[in-house]
Amino acid sequence: MKYLNYLLLLVPAVLVMEFLHAEEAYLFAGSLIAIVPLAAIIGRATEELAIHTGPRVGGLLNATLGNAAELIITIFALKEGLISIVKASIAGSILGNILLVLGLAAFIGGLKYERLLFNCYVSNLNTSLLLMIIISLSVPAIFSITGHISPDKLQTLSLWTAVALLLIYIASMLFSFKTHKHLFHVEHEGQGSEWSLKKSIVILFLSVLAVVIMSEILVSTIKPATQALGLSEIFVGLILIPIVGNAAEHSAAIMMAMKNKMNIALEIAVGSSVQIALFVAPVLVFLGYAFGHPMNLLFNTLEIACIILAIVVVNNIVRDSETDYLEGLILFITYVLISIGFYLI
Repeated sequence: MKYLNYLLLLVPAVLVMEFLHAEEAYLFAGSLIAIVPLAAIIGRATEELAIHTGPRVGGLLNATLGNAAELIITIFALKEGLISIVKASIAGSILGNILLVLGLAAFIGGLKYERLLFNCYVSNLNTSLLLMIIISLSVPAIFSITGHISPDKLQTLSLWTAVALLLIYIASMLFSFKTHKHLFHVEHEGQGSEWSLKKSIVILFLSVLAVVIMSEILVSTIKPATQALGLSEIFVGLILIPIVGNAAEHSAAIMMAMKNKMNIALEIAVGSSVQIALFVAPVLVFLGYAFGHPMNLLFNTLEIACIILAIVVVNNIVRDSETDYLEGLILFITYVLISIGFYLI
């Protein structure tokens, strides 16, 4: 992960380019890549802070801040009224984590170990929550397709769906970290903290602040940059932003799989998708009202279809509590095909 630190040089470079009014395409690319090491630092600072606060609070910190970088990006996009990019980012994060991250982890780990095993309780809970994602994203679409619901009522339905998703998320946290925590005990890497509590808090604050600045520049240059680069906004939201925002998690899941710690890899990959759907999406719905850009949970047909297909494939793979390199390759190839399709739109 140390090589990512060199990319931190892009942070001051982007600020200089912004001051000199450089071309939007350069600002877009620079700020996008600069978020990668910042997201990694946020993840590291959160882990160090979790060691100081203990396993219960630490688990909640990791669950809450796991997608901090992407949440910040989507908040700025929502504030600018780029709702299609926000929705694409939500869909892309779900797809990227369960197909790309889990796929690469299973494939690379499976090349070293014949079978990769994980806790059946972890897999069963995650498959149930993934099915909840299908239901929550399908309900607004189903009622919209019938034509019997007005835009205002669709917004109301989305608001109640957001409330329901948030309640499910809170209940799943209580289930995993309190009432049934004995079923989900997983040995994590690392014994002691390498950073002090003060250092962890300061670095977390500064890295989040830097992500805020880079995200503001990124969002402000999306439209002109996509036109200059010949990319569609849906491709940027669905593929590029999720990959950048979750780059640190990608490498962490692969490293855990290479150490035959598939429980942690599954937590990182599928858990992140669950958090995006059950926590980040509802929060964005609520923030939409505050920003004057109400956002419903009506995703386009392509996004919903791809998410449903991806979740069906993943559930079939993880339900037996083991995986291998072939199943990992299947997930990865599925993600590549979906990415090519959205690129060609």
